Amino acid sequence: MTTSVVVTGLGIAAPNGLGLQDFWAATRTGKNGIGRVTRFDPSPYPSTLAGEVPGFVAEDLLPSRLIPQTDRMTRMALVATDWALKDAGVDPKDLPEFDTGVVTASSSGGFEFGQGELQKLWSQGSQYVSAYQSFAWFYAVNSGQISIRNGMKGPSGVIVSDEAGGLDAVAHGRRLIRKGTPMIVSGAVDASICPWGWVAQLAGNRLSTSDEPTRAYLPFDADAAGYVPGEGGAILILESAESARERGARIYGEISGYGSTFDPKPGSDREPALRKAIELALADAGVSPEDVDVVFADAAGVPELDRIEAEAISTVFGVRGVAVTAPKTMTGRLYSGAAPLDIATALLAMEEGLIPPTANVTPDEEYGLDLVVSQARAAKVRTALVLARGYGGFNSAVVTRAVD
Repeated sequence: MTTSVVVTGLGIAAPNGLGLQDFWAATRTGKNGIGRVTRFDPSPYPSTLAGEVPGFVAEDLLPSRLIPQTDRMTRMALVATDWALKDAGVDPKDLPEFDTGVVTASSSGGFEFGQGELQKLWSQGSQYVSAYQSFAWFYAVNSGQISIRNGMKGPSGVIVSDEAGGLDAVAHGRRLIRKGTPMIVSGAVDASICPWGWVAQLAGNRLSTSDEPTRAYLPFDADAAGYVPGEGGAILILESAESARERGARIYGEISGYGSTFDPKPGSDREPALRKAIELALADAGVSPEDVDVVFADAAGVPELDRIEAEAISTVFGVRGVAVTAPKTMTGRLYSGAAPLDIATALLAMEEGLIPPTANVTPDEEYGLDLVVSQARAAKVRTALVLARGYGGFNSAVVTRAVD
C-alpha cells in the first residue's frame, strides 16, 4: 500500500502577511502586498515594484550569531521553519536526529548577501570579504541552515527549477517519506530584491514596468504586460498520515499527486508540456478532472504564457470547467517560494471552504477560464491542483486533497 503523505505544519512569510494568520486574513480578503521597492532605490531601473515581506526583523526572531552568517532569504526560511514546526506540534530535540530531513527549493540563492560581499571585494579588498560568503550565497544554503539549526540529519537536498522548484521539492519530500524517512521539512523561500538580483530578473524581459501596484501584475487580463517579482514563501512539515494520526497531529491535507514535464525546444512543432504535467498529477492522485474543485494557476502575467496555461487547463477540465485562482497577484511571483505558498493557500482554502480571489484582474473572456476575481468565493474545496512553471521550460503540478 502506498504511504499517504500529509501536511501537518505551515510556516509563511509573504508580502501580504507575515505568519500564517496574517497571511490568510489578507489573502482571503484580497489584500495587496505589492508596492514600490524599499530595499534599494529602484528609480534607475525600468521596473520599480515588488512584493516585499513587511515587518520582518530577523534580529527579533533569530539568535544574533546567525545574522552575520545568513542572507535575508535564509533568515526568513529559518523563521518560517520555526513556525511550521511549532504549528505541527514538533520539537526537533524530541526526534531522533536521522528521522527528519530537509528538502527545499531555490531559484537564485543569497543574492543580497553575495552583492554585499562583492562590493567589499571591489571597494576594500579581499581581506574584508566575510568567510560566510563561501556558503551564504549558495542555492542549497536554506536546506543546510535549517538542518543544522534543528539537528536534522536525515535525507536532505535542494531542487533548482525556478518557480517549478517549490513543487518539485515538496514532491521529493513525499518520495523520501515513502522510502521510510518519518518527517521532511520542505517548501521554499526566495528573496532577491537587491540591485544585483534585480538586474538578473530584468534580464528575462518578463517584468512589468508599470508603477501602479494594482495594475502591474494582471495574469489572464487583456492588459497583462509582465509580472511583479516578490520575496518570501512557505515551509511545510510533511509526514506520513499514519505517523500524524499516531501523535494526534492536526492534518491540513494530503499531497496526493505530482507530475512534472519539460517543454520542447522553442520553435519545434511540439506542444508545450504543461497539460501533460497536469494529467500526470491527476493520474498519480487517482482523481479525475471532475474531482478537482479549484486550480491555483501559475499565472505568468505574460500574454503568450497565460494563453498556454489557459489552453492546458481548458483542455483538461473544459472551457470554464473548473474554478481558477491566482492569489499571487497579491504578492508578486516569489520564484521557488510561490508554489509552496500556493499549496499552503490551497490547504487553508479547504479548511475554510473559501477560494481566495485573483486580485485586480478583469478576466479576458478569450482565455475561457472561470477565474475567481474581486472577492473570495465560498465553495466546498476537497481537491485542489497547484501549477508552477520555471523559466526555461520546467512544468510541475501537485494535487492536494482534504483528509477525513
